[in-house]
Amino acid sequence: MKRRGGEPIAGKGLFVTFEGGEGSGKSTQVELLRTARSSRSPVVVREPGGTPLAEGIRRLLLDPGLRPNPTAEAMLMEAARADLVATVLVPALAAGRIVLCDRYTDSTLAYQGAGRGLDRGDLEAWNRAATAGLVPDVTLLFDLDPVVGLDRKGAEGRLNRFDAESIEFHRRVRACYLELAAAEPERFVVLDAARPAEALEVEVWRAVGARRPAAR
Repeated sequence: MKRRGGEPIAGKGLFVTFEGGEGSGKSTQVELLRTARSSRSPVVVREPGGTPLAEGIRRLLLDPGLRPNPTAEAMLMEAARADLVATVLVPALAAGRIVLCDRYTDSTLAYQGAGRGLDRGDLEAWNRAATAGLVPDVTLLFDLDPVVGLDRKGAEGRLNRFDAESIEFHRRVRACYLELAAAEPERFVVLDAARPAEALEVEVWRAVGARRPAAR
């Protein structure tokens, strides 16, 4: 894995991020991959979250009774990320671990950028500051019509503050994700999240395996 600009981190870990809109099934695929690789004990984290501080920020961000302005929301995301990167991600990767991260910097560009309308350049700078430039080896993008994804979450009773945004908000998020994937095809693998979970699991395994020799 590398920092933005090419500087490597000592160690032989693999950093995999899972991105996508609401109800795209990415969290299910994180768990399936974690279980499949359980003998190698991958480190599994989510954003925002993954540390006591970041989990506290997560509760604030998902609280339907709180409505932080877009800049405050983005900065809370970055604070949680900075703590996760410094205390969990970099040490795990330096130790040669596989890290599976449910959302990362691309979510900020999609949700707080395209969704909320914050400046892309500002968000990219904040991402670099929070991560010290740490970028994933591979990003799996679970692409799905947001109407379908929100219907899935509604049926499961798992709606949160972000789910309550307009369908136009979620369409902007999806469009941004696809734009990011088109700009970095060497990092992104775009998956059709309308497919059954079992079929997606095979594609996820193939995509991750292609980035890392079996001996690791």
